Amino acid sequence: MPPPITVLAVLCVVELVGVATGKHAAEWFAKPLLAPLLAAHLWRLTGTRHAFVLTGLLFAAAGDTALLIPGTPAFGLGLALFLGAQLCWITAFLRAGALDHLRTRRAVCAAYLAAWATAVAALAPALGPALGSAVAVYALALLTMALTARVLGPKALWGGLVFVASDSLIGLGAAGLGFPGRATLCMATYIAALALLVTACIQAPPRDDSPTAGATPHPGPPQHEEPPAAFGRGLSPSVGADGFEPPTSCL
Repeated sequence: MPPPITVLAVLCVVELVGVATGKHAAEWFAKPLLAPLLAAHLWRLTGTRHAFVLTGLLFAAAGDTALLIPGTPAFGLGLALFLGAQLCWITAFLRAGALDHLRTRRAVCAAYLAAWATAVAALAPALGPALGSAVAVYALALLTMALTARVLGPKALWGGLVFVASDSLIGLGAAGLGFPGRATLCMATYIAALALLVTACIQAPPRDDSPTAGATPHPGPPQHEEPPAAFGRGLSPSVGADGFEPPTSCL
């Protein structure tokens, strides 16, 4: 059986071709499987160390499926499911130390907040009160995810920013401001964003409170007791390292 990442690569091609050519059957076949395969890849390499990220990917898979259904109710459901995904990812990044990371980066936080306010103000007239409010709430969660993702390094930083760009294209479509190739670009950036975020999680070292961090080293072979005259020099039994090294596999 091929590994999840190999199947994912094939399905990415199927999905992008389906979006570009308007083959909805290809989209229905490929799109709902993209996030679960990324979750399987992450779980295979890190186990349950990134439980909130895995849960968020499952929310994203459900949201992807909902967004395949035409109509405003399905769009609202997809938005709610992706809000759940963003909240899961925010939780994961906060647990990784995002607040401490951002304490000295207030200018960056202000820039993200300004971007949110600008986008909401620009799209609100075209979206209407109800949908505009829902999009504003989701956009705030999205930008918070992108901001807190920075704690995992450059790949997560870019993953968050590319995710914002991808969802901005969805917002333009919902506001009736589409352009040729928008859907294909939206899907390509979405896949890239998820891949960057998952890769950053795979390469992140375990937290101090994770099951694989700070493991008690196993003592080496028992040492023979030295005579009392040697007491003062201290006994130094050999201690074996736990041998753990965080996975560094990339997508």
